[in-house]
Amino acid sequence: MQDTQRHTRKIVIIGSGPAGYTAAIYAARARLEPLLYEGFYSGPAGGQLMTTTDVENYPGFPEGITGPEIMELFKKQAERFGTVCLTEDVQNVDFSKRPFTIQGSSTASSAHAVIICTGAAAKRLDIPGTRDGEFWQKGVSACAVCDGAIPLFRNKDLYVIGGGDAACEEALFLTHYASKVYLVHRRDELRASKIMAERTLKHPKIEVLWDSVVDSVSGDSVVKAVTILHLKSAAKQTRPAGGLFFAVGHVPNTAFLQGQLPLTETGYIQVKPGTTTTSLEGVFAAGDVQDHVYRQAITAAGTGCMAALEAERYLSSLGD
Repeated sequence: MQDTQRHTRKIVIIGSGPAGYTAAIYAARARLEPLLYEGFYSGPAGGQLMTTTDVENYPGFPEGITGPEIMELFKKQAERFGTVCLTEDVQNVDFSKRPFTIQGSSTASSAHAVIICTGAAAKRLDIPGTRDGEFWQKGVSACAVCDGAIPLFRNKDLYVIGGGDAACEEALFLTHYASKVYLVHRRDELRASKIMAERTLKHPKIEVLWDSVVDSVSGDSVVKAVTILHLKSAAKQTRPAGGLFFAVGHVPNTAFLQGQLPLTETGYIQVKPGTTTTSLEGVFAAGDVQDHVYRQAITAAGTGCMAALEAERYLSSLGD
C-alpha cells in the first residue's frame, strides 16, 4: 500500500463530482496542492452526473451537455492547476489527531485540512423480489438513466416508485424506451415541482397509480411481473412488467466517517448555516453529502468553491 503520510499535505479532498472538482480547482489555484480521492467502488469518479445524460440547466452550455462530458471538463480543469487525482475509495479517516490521516484503498495520506464531497447514493426499498440475490440488477434498478436504454427494458411496461422530481424525471426518461411507464405513488398527489408534475401527468406514455405501492416483484431469470397493492382498498393486482426503478431519495455517503462528525437526522453532515464548516476545525463538507434541499450540480459546485475558500482561510490562520 502506497503511503504518502511522510509528506503532510495542506489539503485532501474526499470525493469528486461538481463539489469535489470545484473545491480542487480553487484549492489548486491557491497553491494548496490538493490530493483528491475520486472514488471507485463506492460510486463512479465524477459522482451522480456520470449517470446523467443531458444536463440542460448548468450555465454556460446553452445547447446542453452530457453529465460525463461536463465532469471530464471539471476534472481536466482541476488537474490543469496541479490537483493529484486518485481513483480509489477512502476507507476510513482519523480526525482524532492532527494532522488528519486518510486511508484509501491503496493510498494513505495526511493533511492539515480535509474537504468531504462524497455525495449521496440512491435509496432502495425492501420489497420482496428486489433484494440482492433476487432481481436486483436483473430488471430492478435505482437509476433509469444508467440502465433504461439496455435491451432488457426496451418496449416493455416499466414501473417507477416515487412521487418527487427524481421519480418524474426517471419516468419521463424511460418513455424513450418503454411501451408504457407506470409511476407508483403511495399518495394522491405528486410531491414534484409543478412543472415536473405537469410534464409527467400530460405525457401519453405515463400513467400514475395513485395510493399504491409495489408489494412484490416476480419473474424467472429477470423481472416479469410486479404486484401492486392499492392502499385504500387493500386490493392486489399482478401486472406484467419488464422492469422496476426506485426513485425514492438518497442516502449520504458518510459511513467511512464512523461517527466522527455530527450528522442530521437524515444522515447528512451538519455544517454551520451559510458555510461548509463542520463542528471540527479544519474539516469541511460540500455538495450533496451536506445538502438535502437543493441537490443540484450548480449548488454542489458552489459549495465546493466555498469549502476551498474556507479551507484556505483556515490554513492561513495556521500559517500554512
